[in-house]
Amino acid sequence: MIETSIPAWKMHDGYSIPSVGFGTHSLKGERGVKAISSAIENGFRLLDTAIRYDNEGTVGEAVRRSGVPREELFLTSKLRAQYYQFDEALEMIEESLLRAGLEYWDLFLLHWPNPKQDQYVEAWKALIQAQKNGWVRSIGVCNFMPEHLDRLVEETGVKPVINQIELHPYFSQEEQRAYDSSHDILTQAWSPLGRAGDVLQDEVLRKIAEEKDKSVGQIILRWIYQLDTVSIPRSSNPERQKQNLSIFDFELNAEEMEKINGLTKVNGRMNDQDPREYEEF
Repeated sequence: MIETSIPAWKMHDGYSIPSVGFGTHSLKGERGVKAISSAIENGFRLLDTAIRYDNEGTVGEAVRRSGVPREELFLTSKLRAQYYQFDEALEMIEESLLRAGLEYWDLFLLHWPNPKQDQYVEAWKALIQAQKNGWVRSIGVCNFMPEHLDRLVEETGVKPVINQIELHPYFSQEEQRAYDSSHDILTQAWSPLGRAGDVLQDEVLRKIAEEKDKSVGQIILRWIYQLDTVSIPRSSNPERQKQNLSIFDFELNAEEMEKINGLTKVNGRMNDQDPREYEEF
């Protein structure tokens, strides 16, 4: 077992979350167990899954096989929007624990606001209740805009600890990050490497990577870390998994950070998933 020292970010409820975690989207069955087990072996302690991924059982099996004590891991799942009705939400959170074979989730999130459906406040109340039940330790959201976050606090008095959003060099989310920070909400980046798309071939990033003797992926993850943001890259390749955690032995200077910040685009979302319009079921 590789010992890695991953800095942690403190959340406003007192719990801490590793600054870099492992995304598990599309990792299922024995193939998924092997990839996730490899990630744990290579030092990852934060694992991110979701009801929608249909792989909570896979994550749970990898955890059991790892031999790492449960208290040393930070496990996250998310509530699918089709289950936002209060009673059904509670039932599905309990079901997700049974699927994973866990006694509790470290963090449970609402996956999307689905504003047209207009049930996210009701679903948030279910997460608050699940926390009281001891099923989850911390509660947060994904893809929530300021108006969605404001409404949660106004109607329940409970503020999310984290907001997981699309964030990569082509969509840096400066305004949303600023809002989150000013409200003591930690930002977490999904698809930080742009789903291994065009961003990994970007000339600005490649030049910085060459100068630092690092991969483009490492440069991106270090940039995200220096934005005080959690990242959850996904890779089934053991060597790349190791690379994705090897970002704490160098720094990007202010000029390099600004160059990467300058890559962002107004329409930088990969799949045009605007949380004000997008509906997930």
